[in-house]
Amino acid sequence: MKARHQLETLLVRAVRVLVRLLPMPAVRGLGHGIGRAAYVLDGARRRITLENLAHAFPGRSPREQRQLARAVFSHFGGLLFELIKFGTWPRERMLAAVEIEGEERVRQGLQEGRGVLIFTGHFGYWEMLALAQPLRIAPMSVLARPLDNRQLDAMLEEIRTRTGNAVIPRRGAVRRILRELAAGRTVGILIDQHLHEADAVHVGFFQRPAATTSALAAIALRTGAPVIPVFALPLPRGRYRLIYEHPVQPPLAETPDAVREFTQRCTDVLEMYVRRHPELWMWMHRRWRETGSAIGDAGSDAREQADV
Repeated sequence: MKARHQLETLLVRAVRVLVRLLPMPAVRGLGHGIGRAAYVLDGARRRITLENLAHAFPGRSPREQRQLARAVFSHFGGLLFELIKFGTWPRERMLAAVEIEGEERVRQGLQEGRGVLIFTGHFGYWEMLALAQPLRIAPMSVLARPLDNRQLDAMLEEIRTRTGNAVIPRRGAVRRILRELAAGRTVGILIDQHLHEADAVHVGFFQRPAATTSALAAIALRTGAPVIPVFALPLPRGRYRLIYEHPVQPPLAETPDAVREFTQRCTDVLEMYVRRHPELWMWMHRRWRETGSAIGDAGSDAREQADV
């Protein structure tokens, strides 16, 4: 094991011991403090974040963009610490810490017998959302890329599966997803990471072309499984609000490039939430890597659909 991986593993184990001793509000506060320290110390990710924010919100002053960047780092520090704490709780305590809106949309989709595809991004508290869903609805299989640090990956998979979920590795994932849907189960996919693969499609995200997975749209069009956006927002005192939005409607069968159009519609819903709560999205990721002309504000109507 690399020395860096050994150090990371030791640090996470120490955090696990620490957070067991603290109430969740204190864990959130501690995580936010660590995140703000990371903003100061991690110059490379700070620069990426500020560059992305400058493109996404050109109307904000540099001072406002720096404040937002600090809030982003603060949130992700809190997310890490809170996930470790949340993962130690019994099922009853997890349920008591969440309020859920729109869960009937997933239940209705499951009744149709074609499975359900839910999607979100690296936004808010997506890991807690996945942990809580089996406690109220049904377990799901989550598509995820393994971490480079195998010991940390094993720890994370242990947390992710402790309420009944399964993890689907990205390699060879399509066949597994199709089997899950054919069995009438739920599959969760994140759609907001840059994709190098040939099956990526370019859609508008904050008026810039972003290489995005085509798997969600392609599988939905093939199977007829409903596609439901889901988001997890923070509440006071270390609690969370989970929101299952209305299903995204697929384009008409004769629509040219239906996969790209469906992917755009899903991305528009994600962008709507990121615009409302920009401090909750992972701006330190190089989401936009290709050059090209800006894409118009496609799907602006979609951003008017949901009101949190």
